[in-house]
Amino acid sequence: MKRGLIAVVLLVVLAGLGYFAFSRNAAPDVSYRTLDGRVLTQASLRDKVVLVNFWATSCPGCVKEMPEMKKMYQTLAPQGLEIVAVAMSYDPPAYVKTYAEKNALPFPVALDADGSVARAFGDVQLTPTTFLIGRDGKVLKRYVGVMDFAEVEHLIAQNL
Repeated sequence: MKRGLIAVVLLVVLAGLGYFAFSRNAAPDVSYRTLDGRVLTQASLRDKVVLVNFWATSCPGCVKEMPEMKKMYQTLAPQGLEIVAVAMSYDPPAYVKTYAEKNALPFPVALDADGSVARAFGDVQLTPTTFLIGRDGKVLKRYVGVMDFAEVEHLIAQNL
């Protein structure tokens, strides 16, 4: 009886550990077409910590985040951080290009012209929505709304 109870408890503990070890979802295998015509793939970003930020030029929270993202990128990119700012399909490409140039965004800015990237990430509708992806290609955290940059930087530092 005792052995059976111990075996059940051990099995439950191992199942719980397995669940937590494997419960993070892999980031979708998408391609990002950048403003300068390059194509980045999620696979090509493996071995980097990647922040994928869905945004729009008409979104006040998105515009508020950009200077912080720019600072974070300039500080952490040499250590392995990549940021991809994905403009929503409804955002006019000319507005996105003007904003990126005017604000000298140092990270890749992609256009999601047909909405396929937003759909692949779980049908993103609200902006800003941001995904932090680990070096292993799995989503570490999803943020809806303006990010808590202290928390984000802490998570990035833990995973670089």
